[in-house]
Amino acid sequence: MIEAIVFLPLIGAILAGLIALLGAHWRNPSGDTVDHHDGHGHAHAAAAHDDHGHGDSRGHDDHHVSEPPAAGSRAAELITTTLLIASAVLSWITLVDVGFMHHDARIALFSWISSGDLQIGWSLRVDTLTAVMLVVVTTVSSLVHFYSIGYMDEDPHRPRFFGYLSLFTFAMLMLVTSDNLVQLFFGWEGVGLASYLLIGFWYQKPSANAAAIKAFVVNRVGDFGFSLGIFAVFMLVGSTDFDTIFSAAPGLTGKTIHFLAWDVNALTLICLLLFMGAMGKSAQLLLHTWLPDAMEGPTPVSALIHAATMVTAGVFMVARLSPLFELSPDAQAFVMFIGATTAIFAATVGLVQNDIKRIVAYSTCSQLGYMFVAMGAGAYTVGMFHLFTHAFFKALLFLGSGSVIYAMHHEQDIRNMGGLKDRIPYTYFVMVIGTLALTGFPLTAGYFSKDAIIESAYVSHNPFAYYGFLMTVAAAGLTSFYSWRLIFKTFHGKPHDQAHYKAAHESPIWMLIPIGVLAAGSILAGFPFKELFTGHGVEEFFRESVKMHPHILEEMHHIPKTIAFLPTVMMIMGFAVAWLFYIRRPDIPVQLAREHQMLYKFLLNKWYFDELYEVIFVRPAKWLGRFLWKKGDGLVIDGFGPDGVSSGVLDVTRNVVRLQTGYLYHYAFAMLIGVAGLITWFMFSGGQ
Repeated sequence: MIEAIVFLPLIGAILAGLIALLGAHWRNPSGDTVDHHDGHGHAHAAAAHDDHGHGDSRGHDDHHVSEPPAAGSRAAELITTTLLIASAVLSWITLVDVGFMHHDARIALFSWISSGDLQIGWSLRVDTLTAVMLVVVTTVSSLVHFYSIGYMDEDPHRPRFFGYLSLFTFAMLMLVTSDNLVQLFFGWEGVGLASYLLIGFWYQKPSANAAAIKAFVVNRVGDFGFSLGIFAVFMLVGSTDFDTIFSAAPGLTGKTIHFLAWDVNALTLICLLLFMGAMGKSAQLLLHTWLPDAMEGPTPVSALIHAATMVTAGVFMVARLSPLFELSPDAQAFVMFIGATTAIFAATVGLVQNDIKRIVAYSTCSQLGYMFVAMGAGAYTVGMFHLFTHAFFKALLFLGSGSVIYAMHHEQDIRNMGGLKDRIPYTYFVMVIGTLALTGFPLTAGYFSKDAIIESAYVSHNPFAYYGFLMTVAAAGLTSFYSWRLIFKTFHGKPHDQAHYKAAHESPIWMLIPIGVLAAGSILAGFPFKELFTGHGVEEFFRESVKMHPHILEEMHHIPKTIAFLPTVMMIMGFAVAWLFYIRRPDIPVQLAREHQMLYKFLLNKWYFDELYEVIFVRPAKWLGRFLWKKGDGLVIDGFGPDGVSSGVLDVTRNVVRLQTGYLYHYAFAMLIGVAGLITWFMFSGGQ
């Protein structure tokens, strides 16, 4: 059953890929040119589905593609979606079997790498932590596949898209079922590759290409640290197998590594290097800049990447390696600091964004910060609880945003919306449910998991515990404000674009069913699972899959009532301010932006991180690359090589070859000239 869960998406990806290749061959048998119908081709299709266009005035009736759909598009959609649904059903069965029946599994598939002391097998490790991730990944992915059948209905390259989606899911499943660090790294890089393909799916758009490259490069920075951490583990332990590492971890306490001229605590260095990978993959502060740009991909991609797969990989990795982090308080302190700072940073940026998908993207960045606060506090199951609940309501918000974009004919600027609750009431209803869950409204899924994180920060013994508590509480108020700002500006008030408003209608049933299921999950994923993740059932449910900080859950249950209710108070305050600003007195935010232009531009430009990185890293790298190209390669290598010595030898050779004419009288004439030259030389030299 475990093998089926993991490899069914791979089978779907392969079949969809074959269909895409056959369709491409059928469309263009010669294989050397691309046929562009009506002079537009795929570029027109990409423009029609431009998820990042603003002010697109085309009506839905004009929303068509000039390319016919690829052959086998429907087959690719149904095959991949059916296989993912089957994988999701098996994942829920596995969660019951492993979590409640205690049937952990270790399935050895084959020997992968054998080189000296490095012995790596390919195995599937299934414990409760893995089972939770299997449920999250396959459930959300299957719903995204189902949703994409409706959302991508006019794209001519659907087989390729569905193949990429299934490949992404397979890579994430390989990551969460890994039994060693190298196998985990394989899945880690696999989701990075798939995200590059999906973000840049509409590759005729320069902005999509730039966003895909940015995501890939920024993640390589984090992955460099992650790989160094793996090397350090192998150097000290002699193995990358999790069980071996965890059993040897206590013996590493007090050991040092000579690193960059310092003797550094070995466990602290290893954990910080590994966490560097998590910072890139989970878009934490300093390595977060790729996340908002990833909105250039189709909306279903945003839901899959930002809700259940790639961005949660870092959180899962820290939870999996909790036996190491528990032995390194300094690393835990750093994790909490980065998580808390990311939570407040992304929340402040989300306050002023106008692109509906970017608002939800910054919300994702902020919520990931919450999860890492729990990891830094040693409450790993609490962080996993928020990962579990967040997957449902964040996927709902992304797919609900996609339904709004679809209804508004691919308009994404919330300033051009308004009054849509009367045109798309179903989408409005489920978006409100997702917003309630995100902001922590009582009895929703987010209420139980987010409040538990804030409580864990308050009772933790981390040096940054108070900082983490204050930042997460403040972020709770800001999250409520920008979430309700999105709802009010999108669905309430007067329409700002009458043409799009009048033509707006509900999305196809393919899109409405998944967001309905996710709306139910945004409520049902909370209370029924509360005791398993944060209550007295944690030890029996998770057992040895996670190493918890002693007594933290018990201390969470004895915090003062004022602290327990503080997140709810902040949620109410955020809602009240948003209602005042965007329903009662919409002139207030305009006036505030005018009076505080510097602050407004600072937040609108995302704290100027992109501009800062442009000056510090991008421009010097471009200058160095151009210098090496023009001076090093062009002037030195080409100048002395192909354009220098080699060119001179060729010129001499060509001239010598010209002397070889093949005519006897030419050679006789040359001999006579030579003889005459010798005689002349003897005459003038006096025979000496």
